[in-house]
Amino acid sequence: MQDISLQDIAAPDGVCYGCGGRNHHGLHIKSRWHEDGVHVVAEHVPDAKYCGWPDLVYGGLIAMLVDCHSNWTAMAYHYRDEGREPGSLPRIECVTGNLGIKFIKPTPMGVPLLLRARLEGEPGRKTRVICEVYAGELLTAVGDSVFVRVDTGQLAAAAHGRES
Repeated sequence: MQDISLQDIAAPDGVCYGCGGRNHHGLHIKSRWHEDGVHVVAEHVPDAKYCGWPDLVYGGLIAMLVDCHSNWTAMAYHYRDEGREPGSLPRIECVTGNLGIKFIKPTPMGVPLLLRARLEGEPGRKTRVICEVYAGELLTAVGDSVFVRVDTGQLAAAAHGRES
């Protein structure tokens, strides 16, 4: 795995609650290419405040981890498909088009979680990502989601009624 995360390379100014390095209250998810060149991986140890049932991780946290990590997987594949290094300009940005989570087994608290994601198909305007969540060796959830390549500046302007 590479030493520095995709987030730190491509979006050091990121403010996303899940993966933004500049969000002081966030989770600071760090995604990296795995040495196999197929998967993008991240590790996260949930804080006790993210408990759902006693001794189990809250499902909403798992969804957020899958969402952010899968989005970074889509962007990493876009950079690679274009023969560019993450962080090169123009910046590649994607947003969640569809987030699907299948909870397979309860996810125990106190166990490091491994997120392992890859593309299903080729990167395009809409890119499908499969993300597995492991608690140790136990597969606890699988994300099957779609991420859309966008200009986030235009999206923010439209959301705030500033489109021209």
